[in-house]
Amino acid sequence: MIEAKWHDYEHHDVLAAAVAERVGDVIADACEARGEAFIALPGGTSPIPSFERLAASSIDWSRVTIVPTDDRLVSATSPLSNFALIARHFAPKGAQVVPMVADEAADYRSAGVSANARLSDLRWPPDLVWLGVGADGHTASIFPGPDFEEALDGPPARRALGLMPDPLPPEAPVARVTLTAPAIVSAQALLVTLSGPKKRAVVEHALEDGPLSRMPIGRVLADAKAPIDIRWSKS
Repeated sequence: MIEAKWHDYEHHDVLAAAVAERVGDVIADACEARGEAFIALPGGTSPIPSFERLAASSIDWSRVTIVPTDDRLVSATSPLSNFALIARHFAPKGAQVVPMVADEAADYRSAGVSANARLSDLRWPPDLVWLGVGADGHTASIFPGPDFEEALDGPPARRALGLMPDPLPPEAPVARVTLTAPAIVSAQALLVTLSGPKKRAVVEHALEDGPLSRMPIGRVLADAKAPIDIRWSKS
């Protein structure tokens, strides 16, 4: 059984405000302690209300480095690009947003090698990794497939990996680059957000099964050393 602290909210807008406040507090604490902050943020549509609140806050974004937790193997101009989403909100504010995917990547494995080299130049560990969860239990872009075990149990110093989901998600049927499980759980703080009863049941089941979970979120969180902060909204 994986220990985690749950925070429950009735509506997603209340969740979004609470998450923005939590992320802002982590950034403020890191900047006070070291003069800078390093965080990893998810993509997709669910985080956008929190991103908007954060971007409108008084944070000195010039002191913040952000990486996506994962990205699709697409151009930075693609609507599927998590980097583009994050950069659109925070780069104009002065944040350094580091891409996971380079446009010149020939294939997903070489894209992962390039991402790992790029991220290894940053100051590790992150102050915060914020994870979403899919209805199938995936987190970041750690999906079942031929690269699944390597993403979970590869070398601890590897930050990023190219991964081919199997099956490919129908909403974005492309290869991925993702933070590895060791990179995720190296964070000083872990934040997991989700909405709806179905996803809650998935995560509760994964936490109960712990390291024996068949779901990526369970396998990832089983190795967490930092406290796990789960924020869930009913709708």
